[in-house]
Amino acid sequence: MKKCSLCNSRRGRRACPALGYSICPTCCGSKRLVEINCPSDCGYLRSSQSHPPALVQRQREQDLGFLIPLLEGMTERQQQLTLSIQSFLRTERPDTPTMFDDDVVQATRAIAETYETASRGIIYEHNAGLASAELLASELRTLVKDQRDKGLRLTDAETAVVMRRIEIGAREARSVCPGEKKAYLELLKRVLKATLETPNLQQSSDGQSSGDTTRPGESSLIIPGR
Repeated sequence: MKKCSLCNSRRGRRACPALGYSICPTCCGSKRLVEINCPSDCGYLRSSQSHPPALVQRQREQDLGFLIPLLEGMTERQQQLTLSIQSFLRTERPDTPTMFDDDVVQATRAIAETYETASRGIIYEHNAGLASAELLASELRTLVKDQRDKGLRLTDAETAVVMRRIEIGAREARSVCPGEKKAYLELLKRVLKATLETPNLQQSSDGQSSGDTTRPGESSLIIPGR
């Protein structure tokens, strides 16, 4: 039996559909959905989600215990924007510089300040500081604009709240989650999964679009037991 193509030390007992070669169970378990872009129909992925090892289950509960409170008190539309941004942040983009939690903190803080200023009737675009953070801020501004153009109706003040929550998450994740400088970004990779179907925006009781479902390439929380 050939050695694992990732660690090159243990036996490659599992045929990985994402990589196209055999890897060991250890690499499969530790790199799944983090370094390996697993297809949704992978048997090992499905098995791990249905019957996760105790260590993985504890990590998932810890992650969700940190992430879910950041959504509390938000409207459905704010949660939809939050999940869209989180989905964007978890996506690897080889053509851009390596991103760290500090970039997320600075970018979302600058955008939040811009929307907070706008909600008071003053138009002034705050700068994120570092070039990498400003690049991310520009991408997130475009994302917000696209969401609004597609019918997501949020005031400037409501949008600022979303950015502040993400800023808090990115700033505080390293204190409770593994990953050091990328603790928040690694957390998003662990607890968000891509969805395949395009939803129809449903109308809420106030006649505005709500975000009960997700779009292709966006993500939904993996809630234990769901």
